[in-house]
Amino acid sequence: MDYRDRARGCLLGLAAGDALGAPAENLTPAEIVARWGRLTEISGGGTDDTEYAIFAASLLVRHGFALTPADVAAAYRERVLPLVAGPMKGAGFSELGTVTALRRGLEPPLTGASHFHGWSDGLAMRAAPYGIFAAGDPLEAARLVEQDGLVSHAGEGITGGRAVAAAVAAAMTGAPPSEVVASALSAIPADSWTARNVERVVALTASPEGPALVEALHEAVVVPHYPWTDLAPEAVALAFAAYLHGEGDVERSVTFGVSLGRDADTIGAIAGALAGAGQGESGVPDRWASKIGSVAGKSLPAVAGRHVLDVADELIAARGGR
Repeated sequence: MDYRDRARGCLLGLAAGDALGAPAENLTPAEIVARWGRLTEISGGGTDDTEYAIFAASLLVRHGFALTPADVAAAYRERVLPLVAGPMKGAGFSELGTVTALRRGLEPPLTGASHFHGWSDGLAMRAAPYGIFAAGDPLEAARLVEQDGLVSHAGEGITGGRAVAAAVAAAMTGAPPSEVVASALSAIPADSWTARNVERVVALTASPEGPALVEALHEAVVVPHYPWTDLAPEAVALAFAAYLHGEGDVERSVTFGVSLGRDADTIGAIAGALAGAGQGESGVPDRWASKIGSVAGKSLPAVAGRHVLDVADELIAARGGR
């Protein structure tokens, strides 16, 4: 399996997981079972997860390994702010806070630290392109995604992005899921909230099955009293749990991931990116791949009309095909 195949599988898996999980976002596992039994078919388009991943890829195509937070902030000012007259529709809290900070004239890292949502999973959801670009080098992938994260996130939000980028970089080599998750842990502080959550789910996925596993995962990492579901330490850990439970298979990983509810589209997107990087383009079910079209640009008008497969090819070309 070559680099191009894995890159295309990664972003196609991300888009499929995003689209499959979109209708289950903010629902509980019980509500998902009541509505669909098992959510297995894509019925609509993706969300900001796919659009922001495409935007992140464009930063790498333009700047490569030399990417800096100043480059990312400039891209927001040039390509995002002029096309958003009022509030951003469909964007996460961290990105909304970032746009507000940029409009106020702030620069990174204040743009990510000046709002109250720096811990969100907004960086983790768009981290996959950094893992593709730094395939085989998890620490470099983590360093690159942090350059993006300093514009929109702080603390655990950046930690979650580093974990996902590092994991994708490992998955791009064909490493087994256990090694992929170990690579994620190697790129983040051992005493971080994210690392502790990931270690909990690693232990849990080795034992209970079915509803018992879902319940155990929620008990271990979910913060039920908090009003929002986009906590990076929670979503990243649940995505890794889905990937491990599915043993790296795209369909098994994604369908289990979205069955966990909470920020289901992001959980599905991350699990799909990891599994897709490992399994390649052909690992994404044809019935899902055929439903993935060009993005509408609902959250980011600047990326309207782009398709993840074209974006993957651009990343490959920018990296020199290596």
